[in-house]
Parts: sequence; structure tokens; C-alpha cells
Amino acid sequence: MNAFAKLLCATLLVASNLAWADLSRDDAAAVAQRAGGGRVLSVEKSESSGRPVWRVKVVTPAGEVHVIQVDVATGQVR
Repeated sequence: MNAFAKLLCATLLVASNLAWADLSRDDAAAVAQRAGGGRVLSVEKSESSGRPVWRVKVVTPAGEVHVIQVDVATGQVR
């Protein structure tokens, strides 16, 4: 295998691992803060529909508390 092929394989392997990496607590808080437009109160790992999620409590500037679920695998708000 030549050097280019080895480099390509290594790059694809690293990229695939990053794509499947679990979202960190801090990243989930940042996602929820952007989605909820407020200050993060707490972050805890939970499960929803059989999938792991981060449950992030956010308080808005108006004082309303919202719970935002962020998918651990994808980072998408549910």
C-alpha cells in the first residue's frame, strides 16, 4: 500500500470516529443554550425512546424554565 492510500485510510478512520463520538456534557449545554436562549441550570444524562440524551434545564431571560433534550449521538435537539 502506498503512502497516499495509508494516509487516506487513516484520515477516514479518524473522521468516522469523530462522527460517532458521544456529545460531551459541555457541548450539550452549548447546544441547549443556543436552542433555548437562556442560562443553563443543569445537565444530566437520561434516555428517551431507548436512546441516550442529555436533559438540559435552561432558564430564559423571562424566568421560564425549559427542559431541552439533546441526542448524545447526533447532537440534535429533540
